[in-house]
Amino acid sequence: MTLSARLHPHQRVFASFAVYAFGLGQIYPRLPDVKAAMGIEEGALGLALIGAALGTMIALTFGAPVVERLGHRRTVLWLTPALSLFFAIAIFASGPLALFLLLIPAGLTIGALEIVINVEADRTEAAMGRRIMNRSHAFWSFGFFGAGIFGALMIRLGLSPQMHMMLVVPLVTGLVWLLLSDYQPAAKRGTDTNEDSPKFARPSLAILVLVGVSISAMLLEGASIDWSAIYMVEVFATAPFMGGVAVAAGALSQAIVRYFADRFVDKYNPVRVARAMQAMMALGVIIIFFATGPVMALIGFGFLGAGTSVLFPLTMSAAAQRDDRSAATNVAALAQFSFIAFLLGPPLLGFVAEHFGLRWTFGIGLPLILMSMALAGALAPKTRS
Repeated sequence: MTLSARLHPHQRVFASFAVYAFGLGQIYPRLPDVKAAMGIEEGALGLALIGAALGTMIALTFGAPVVERLGHRRTVLWLTPALSLFFAIAIFASGPLALFLLLIPAGLTIGALEIVINVEADRTEAAMGRRIMNRSHAFWSFGFFGAGIFGALMIRLGLSPQMHMMLVVPLVTGLVWLLLSDYQPAAKRGTDTNEDSPKFARPSLAILVLVGVSISAMLLEGASIDWSAIYMVEVFATAPFMGGVAVAAGALSQAIVRYFADRFVDKYNPVRVARAMQAMMALGVIIIFFATGPVMALIGFGFLGAGTSVLFPLTMSAAAQRDDRSAATNVAALAQFSFIAFLLGPPLLGFVAEHFGLRWTFGIGLPLILMSMALAGALAPKTRS
């Protein structure tokens, strides 16, 4: 009997988040090496990274029918190792244009997996009668933490980015077999329908306000993923493995907060939780911007990871509770606009880094945090008469 057969359904959901994130996160500690090998500046690297963002947006917008046809089980079992393979191929790119093109298939795979694992988490928590969504995303962060630590170890051992990424393919495949081979999709919720959702959901003014609440967290989470490793190597001239440690630091603090978040959201008003997280983000940005050494910067990335942990789930809940339109339409509108900030914003911050310095890649987020704090009252639970 495999370990997967011994896991409960919700534990296999947690495992799917963790293994997916472990494969996804491997490339980011190696971005300093990729940049150096190509001899390019941050702006060109940022444009190349948009290839993954483009593929992800295409899959999120048009991929649901394909995923339903393929089936959730096959999507998880086939595409999780395929994601690692696509990244392993992309790492051989000789220039930014080739990297952009080779990251598109990886992005398509990311989008498909995002659809499936989040739907499975939603259906599983409905079947269990208790929340597991934030905890599921905590395991995503734990997986990303593992990727940062593993990447730092590969750098420490002197492995090339190409050899590192090729080793990840059989490793992820083995983890899928060990933890997910008995994966079975959860039963559909009673609210699931066979009707096609709109390809583009028009945001209402209320949804745009919620986008404003989440945009700082989405942008700065993406900035931490894309640029923290390069920040450590170039600002403080640290050993390259410290870039992997920076990626891991943000992911670990994010994972810990997400793991315990549901009980805090239940106990305290979502507005208070959101503003506490936004204050933590602001503190992280300030520490990173003024850091005088690598240890201080790592502390900043820890605060930043914790602060970004639950703002997007809070806004998604607020969107679903609105009664002006269907919950599905409001959630889709919020997700589409927030993911644009998450996927396209951080790569474009490469131009900020190139012209104003890597500290400003994070410092530019401070005004957005202040705006998000001002709008956080929109998260107050709706009272029904």
